[in-house]
Amino acid sequence: MAFQVTLQPSGHSFEGFEDETLLASALEAGLHLPYGCRNGACGACKGKVLEGDFDHGPAQDHALTAEERAAGLALMCCAKPRSDLVVECREAAAEGDIPVKTLPARVQKLAKLAPDVMLMQLKLPANERLQFLAGQYVEFLLKDGKRRAFSIANAPQDDEFIELHVRLVPGGQFTGHVFGAMKERDIVRIEGPHGSFHLQELSQKPIILLAGGTGFAPIKAIVEHTIHNKIARPMTLYWGSRDRTGLYLPELPQRWAAAHPHIRYVPVLSEPAAADAWTGRTGLAHQAVLEDHADLSAFQVYACGAPAMIEAAKRDFCARGLPAEEFFADVFSFAPQ
Repeated sequence: MAFQVTLQPSGHSFEGFEDETLLASALEAGLHLPYGCRNGACGACKGKVLEGDFDHGPAQDHALTAEERAAGLALMCCAKPRSDLVVECREAAAEGDIPVKTLPARVQKLAKLAPDVMLMQLKLPANERLQFLAGQYVEFLLKDGKRRAFSIANAPQDDEFIELHVRLVPGGQFTGHVFGAMKERDIVRIEGPHGSFHLQELSQKPIILLAGGTGFAPIKAIVEHTIHNKIARPMTLYWGSRDRTGLYLPELPQRWAAAHPHIRYVPVLSEPAAADAWTGRTGLAHQAVLEDHADLSAFQVYACGAPAMIEAAKRDFCARGLPAEEFFADVFSFAPQ
């Protein structure tokens, strides 16, 4: 049975179900409620039910005391509605609303997507979840005190694992370890989420997504987030690489474009090899955007890649009318040994 759940003070509402937690239903509706463990242990998702009847579910006593239960408080990750509800709780609308955590993680999977790109899946402890916005990143905390940052490639609703796309940097201490000695089931320490690069969901402007190499990772998270939340703003993805191997998940954006009429995919190679048998666009990815758009004043741009690409894209796009405040970027820089 479905019930109407209204959040205060925002006034946002969503459909809740008697066999699904309030948190799960809210996330499914694209509303960012704060949470931590998703199993009733931490209390981060606590809210107050102002009207209606509900089941507390398996909320643990140390996270929700008897006094709090009597006062109408509930854990959104455990509670299920039995009627229409009005719930007072905080919503995470921006990166500052989400707590940064330091967590151990187990390397669940290592798989080469290209000779120099490794897919890494991280498994968090059973009682932990990392809440984040699509496009944000985590940092590895290394034993020597250094940090290495990588964008999260999965969308927030798919948070069982943290997916990263790690490019092998010549002379890179950490990436050399990932491609060499690191093994599945190794334990690492991460901190996150970090970063202000994420979709501005209140806008209705058409979107240009610009990715260079593994800059595809946060772009992938953003696209999958929009698909999951049925955000149908017109969206064109330009993914640039030197050769065909750099487009290391080529079928994925092709599937997005085939299944969703509002999504267009433009792969671009700057130096295709003869063996690539490339018949698509060539040159620089940001130049392909300029070739397709004489006026960018009505767009938002989300760009992720090397500093030179980001600098050139912002300069040239703004010269074509893009408002500077509508250019959102995540700059990938590398730390050689």
